Amino acid sequence: MARHHEPSATREPLFTDLYELAMVGAYGAAGMRASAVFELFVRRLPRARGFLVAAGLEQALAYLEALRFDAADLRELERTGKVSRAVRAELENLRFTGDVDAVPEGTLVFEDEPIVQIVAPIAEAQIVETRLMNVIHFQTLVASTAARAVLAAPGKLLVDFGARRAHGFEAGVLAARASYLAGFSGTSAVLAGVRFGIPLYGTMAHSFVEAHDDELEAFRNFARANPNDAALLIDTYDTERGATNVVALAREGIRARSVRIDSGDLAEHARRVRKILDEGGLHDCTIFASGGLDELALRDLVRGGAPIDGFGVGTRLDTSADAPYLDCAYKLEEYAGRPRRKRSEGKATWPGRKQVYRLHATDGAHGVMKSDVVTLAGDVEPSAQHEPLLVPVMRAGRRLARPESLELVRERVAAGLASLPAHLRSLEVSPRYPVRIASHLEALASELDAAILNR
Repeated sequence: MARHHEPSATREPLFTDLYELAMVGAYGAAGMRASAVFELFVRRLPRARGFLVAAGLEQALAYLEALRFDAADLRELERTGKVSRAVRAELENLRFTGDVDAVPEGTLVFEDEPIVQIVAPIAEAQIVETRLMNVIHFQTLVASTAARAVLAAPGKLLVDFGARRAHGFEAGVLAARASYLAGFSGTSAVLAGVRFGIPLYGTMAHSFVEAHDDELEAFRNFARANPNDAALLIDTYDTERGATNVVALAREGIRARSVRIDSGDLAEHARRVRKILDEGGLHDCTIFASGGLDELALRDLVRGGAPIDGFGVGTRLDTSADAPYLDCAYKLEEYAGRPRRKRSEGKATWPGRKQVYRLHATDGAHGVMKSDVVTLAGDVEPSAQHEPLLVPVMRAGRRLARPESLELVRERVAAGLASLPAHLRSLEVSPRYPVRIASHLEALASELDAAILNR
């Protein structure tokens, strides 16, 4: 019987696709060690998305800075029977020594725009593809979904509730981070709060109420154990009766900070509960709602005037249920100083090292975004009013600055959302934001196409 060997711990360097290792070995055998330029971008936005929020750069840079295959990693690779001695020799001394330019986390981006640009010896730039795409793609996806919820429910308390249904351990933690940087108020996921300093929020489960013989007794016990932060779940049996029990508890001198509704017609229940609480003198007791919510449900509840102060958004946020993936790519754009271009049908790329410039309708960062232009790095076409989006973040394998605080990233997202054209701030399918390909870039692509056809 074959023995299965489990690594003693999760090894990030091994989080790669087998073809990356095969290519690293082949590059080495061919003596191909020149510098390459790879760019990570999204080809097309999902139909329901008018913009994306770039996220995950911090985890990407940490991965690049720490990248190395130690003896244990190499042993695990040997056990697969898929890695030759030549590949092992390439990996033994592999470190990331390259440069990275990227759009800062929290920047709003659109299709065909490089989010991260890697310049490094080709083996180094190649082998990081899987992890870079994994961490940037996921957090960008969740941050973009969260930003839509923020637009749908301005000024409301928004809490990430999705860890238990996220697609894995890391996904639950990073979804909390991505939603918070996009403008959420906090998360229920304790590890995310500990790791990233994200505010933690929680209520109670139906099981706590069911474990008691009497709902009022359950409320009493929970509130006494949590005197400064009691949030009572009132819909285990009958929502309005639950609200009445909260009032009865207050008459005993035990007041709840908030009540939570998790089922039924949330708007109608909230109106009835608000009336019960107000008549009982609990004007400062807030109403929190959850249960299968997404940004469209938030929009409808807010538009309808439902007296709900905050929302827990879970499954549909952490899985980005309506658009669960991005058409994300990581492609070679230059090797050994020469631009390269993929011409596959429906997947052609724009060649060369690039820059993205953004034009606002008025001068300054607070004007409405008007259009972007994707062009070659160093191109003189953009005017002085265009803002370059890609900035240096790593040189020779080392970060150029300390990690940005999530508060700073939140401010960047908020400024970006405020500068969106009105039609992109809605949740409706709307005309795309203008992203123009510069004439010099188009000319270079045509030149490469002609050269390829004439070979």
